[in-house]
Amino acid sequence: MAQLSCINVSLGYEGKTVVEELNIEIKKGDYLCVVGENGAGKSTFLKASLGLIVPNSGEIVFGDGLSRNEIGYLPQQTVVQRDFPASCFEIVVSGCLNHCGLRPFYSKQDKKRAVLNMERLGIESLKKRCYRELSGGQQQRVLLARALCAADKMIVLDEPVSGLDAIASEEMYSIIKKLNNEGITVIMVSHDISAATEYANKILHLEKKPLFFGSKEEYLKRDISKKFLGGAECD
Repeated sequence: MAQLSCINVSLGYEGKTVVEELNIEIKKGDYLCVVGENGAGKSTFLKASLGLIVPNSGEIVFGDGLSRNEIGYLPQQTVVQRDFPASCFEIVVSGCLNHCGLRPFYSKQDKKRAVLNMERLGIESLKKRCYRELSGGQQQRVLLARALCAADKMIVLDEPVSGLDAIASEEMYSIIKKLNNEGITVIMVSHDISAATEYANKILHLEKKPLFFGSKEEYLKRDISKKFLGGAECD
C-alpha cells in the first residue's frame, strides 16, 4: 500500500499549470529523487505533497498509516534564515510545535525528542551554539533534526545540499541515506543526478507532463536520463 499517491494531479500557481497528469505511488521506505529542468514543477510538487498548495485538479491521497502532519520538511534556506539568532536546540525543538496543541510550552517529551534527534545526527555538541555561527553543513543537520522532530515517517527535502561544499554534501547525503535505511521514506529534489542515482531507488523526472516515474535502474536505461548524467544541473 502506498504512503502517498498522486491521482491524475495537476499543479500550478498564478493561473499557470506547471505539472499535469501526475500519477505516482510512493511506498514506505522509498527514496524518491525528483529531477527536471528549471520551472518543471519540482518544488511545486513538494509543496502540494505537504499541503502548502492545493492541486488544480486530481487528488493526493495518504495511506499506510501516514497523514500529512507526519511529514517532515527541509526547505531551501534563504540568506535571512542562515543568519537566524537562536541556539541550535531552540531551532530543533521548534519542530515539535505540531505536537504542542494548545500548550504554550514544550513538554519534557518534546525536549527529549529534540535531544535524541540531535544525537541521531551527531550534532548534540552544538546544542548551545548559535545557529548563525555554524557552517552550512552543520546548519543543514540542525534543520534536518528539526524536520525529524516534526515527523519521522517521511521527510521531504528541497535541494538539501545547495550551497554546501563537496565534503559537506557527501556527509549530508550519507545521513539522509542512513535515515532511509532506518525506514524513513525520502522525497528529495536535487540537481545532483549522480547522487540521486547512487542513493535513490525511484526517480520522478518532471516536465509539464511527467517524463518518467519508476525505478532508478529503468530510468538509467532511458535516453532521457543521459543529459543529466555526470552531475549536470537540472534545477
